[in-house]
Amino acid sequence: MKVREEQVLDRIERARAARPRLREDRVTLAHGAGGKATRTLVEAVFREAFGNPLLDRLDDSAVFPVDGAAGPALAFTTDASVVSPLFFPGGDIGDLAVNGTVNDLAVAGATPLHLSAAFILEEGFPVADLRRITASMRRAAGEAGVGIVAGDTKVVERGKADGCYITTSGVGVVESAPSGEVLPGDSVLVTGPIGEHGVTVMLARGDLGIEAGVASDTAPLNGLIADLRAACPGAVRRMRDATRGGVATVLNELAVDAGVAVALDEDAVPVGPAVRGACELLGLDPLYVACEGRAVIVVSGEAEAAALAALRAHPLGAGAAVIGRVEEEPPGLVLLKTSFGGTRVVDVLVGDPLPRIC
Repeated sequence: MKVREEQVLDRIERARAARPRLREDRVTLAHGAGGKATRTLVEAVFREAFGNPLLDRLDDSAVFPVDGAAGPALAFTTDASVVSPLFFPGGDIGDLAVNGTVNDLAVAGATPLHLSAAFILEEGFPVADLRRITASMRRAAGEAGVGIVAGDTKVVERGKADGCYITTSGVGVVESAPSGEVLPGDSVLVTGPIGEHGVTVMLARGDLGIEAGVASDTAPLNGLIADLRAACPGAVRRMRDATRGGVATVLNELAVDAGVAVALDEDAVPVGPAVRGACELLGLDPLYVACEGRAVIVVSGEAEAAALAALRAHPLGAGAAVIGRVEEEPPGLVLLKTSFGGTRVVDVLVGDPLPRIC
């Protein structure tokens, strides 16, 4: 590596290691994008107020034993959905709310059991739309094998919301949690083509006048991940669903937390032609566009072939691919080998190119 490149990487590493400072005095849309601004808000406000050993892990779910250290463990999570529009090709806010919580439990190695759902409705919201949303939630819960067993409803004055917001919480039994240890030589996989959900929602707003024939990938991943766990017992290091901030944000958080580098191969990252075309037109990088039915999985290098075969054998993993490797240097960075033979740093998402997509 050249001296100049080493200096640049060193500056990036030192900047990332610095404690995040919340400079804004008002919340912006970027604070909900899942990238650097979101992390800063969480660290400076929520973690400062609520910090505890379970929350400080900042995982998708909190995992804790229920009967002493040797007893079974539960995973518990919560997720709010504010997507706009409420209905889009491939899904709606209802199945999105269910699948998001199911997937947060699944990537913690848990079998989802029960969900709760809280609705914030705006005065004047059509009952027909609410019935359509709840029917979608029922179907999604059935596909995931979970029940919606508790809930709450609030109605706010006309103009005080945007139709319907849903918050879902879920609990599951941890069957086989990822080891958490990430080592050089490990393989990085994704379970299918990326970016489909974010692009679909963006185009469904109709502001751009573009029709790309793409649909959201929203889906429950618990069945797919159960098959992976069975095929590769003990070999799964980390799993995350690539929602806000996309694959790039997931891998950056992984690289920083584990103190390793992630080397991606751009040609190996699965991106559908419609998503690629829309991203080129909109000036977006598919690596940062949200998915709602894709997971990023790190497995030991020895288990790569078995893991890939298990994923591709499941209908939701037919497009799975190995997209990179874990390396020792430079720690905390994600590097992308481009199609043109160069290498660039894939940094954390800073702004908010696609607000309210989940």
